[in-house]
Amino acid sequence: MNANVNANVDQAELLKFGELAAKWWDRDGPMRPLHDINPARLEWIERLTALAGRQVLDVGCGGGVLTEAMAQKGAAVLGIDLADKPLKVARLHALDSNARVEYRECAAESLAAERPASFDVVTCMEMLEHVPDPAQTVQACASLTRPGGWVFFSTINRNLKAFALAIVGAEYVLKLLPRGTHEYEKFLKPSELSKYARAAGLDVREVIGMQYNPFTKIATLGRDTDVNYLMACRKP
Repeated sequence: MNANVNANVDQAELLKFGELAAKWWDRDGPMRPLHDINPARLEWIERLTALAGRQVLDVGCGGGVLTEAMAQKGAAVLGIDLADKPLKVARLHALDSNARVEYRECAAESLAAERPASFDVVTCMEMLEHVPDPAQTVQACASLTRPGGWVFFSTINRNLKAFALAIVGAEYVLKLLPRGTHEYEKFLKPSELSKYARAAGLDVREVIGMQYNPFTKIATLGRDTDVNYLMACRKP
């Protein structure tokens, strides 16, 4: 099966992240915020479900920051992405770190047709705001999850505060991210993501906000979902 057939992908987004591939694991480089928020994301996932011994899929894995972290918790993790350069970096880093991970260049939709209901946990972090049809990605994630399994999403809310902080502040003022990383019209309100999840047959169990302090470089979780937020869903 061709992994790119009917892929729900924006080629400009693939090129954008491909250009960052070489610096993916540079903790002081342009991907630093991703490394900084990773402990908070991982702790949140583990609060809701154990990872040890589980079959886990990381959709839109990029260079493998979360993928490797989940493997270190004892999960057997498959990371998938359509950007070949970050995947190459992910594979090289896994060889160096001896991480128990596998990587494939394929779309979630293609894998869902190939391996439905195969994973105990599916993560899709910081990806939905980069695809043309997020509802399609949510459906694929649900299809890939076993009954009783968990699906975890994280993305950015769509409102004036999110525009001011996630784009103007992060990309132009503080230069935490390269300019053009995000497009405001692709941001998703929690109500929209919840609707997509329910339409895909998932139960929304938790929505929680994530705040990132650019000065302390620490991410914390809380009630404020105005900008970054995470959503935990379970498949009945």
